Amino acid sequence: MTHDLDLIFAALGDPTRRAILSMLLEDDMAVTDVADPFEMSLAAVSKHLTILTRAGLIAQEKRGRVKWCKLEPDAMRAASVWMQSFGQFDEIDLDGLERFLERELSDTDEPLATS
Repeated sequence: MTHDLDLIFAALGDPTRRAILSMLLEDDMAVTDVADPFEMSLAAVSKHLTILTRAGLIAQEKRGRVKWCKLEPDAMRAASVWMQSFGQFDEIDLDGLERFLERELSDTDEPLATS
């Protein structure tokens, strides 16, 4: 699982690959259509697609003479589950903490101890 996550996060670390994933959210696309909006060679885009495929984020298949790309949501789901495990920590309510401290400090008539 760790190796898979390493590949996924490495693939997601590049803005071009993230843009490709966003494009594939809409629908499957031919490789040439994926490459169209980028100012780089088809070979360079193909390298990005290979990295996304190795990470399991997309699948590529040949339909006739055209190679198509489609999003594979399961790989992203695994990364999302891993990231959500860090969500177990609630956000700190700083306003609530301030109110609590004001109440606690106003109830105490003793001066703060100093060393």
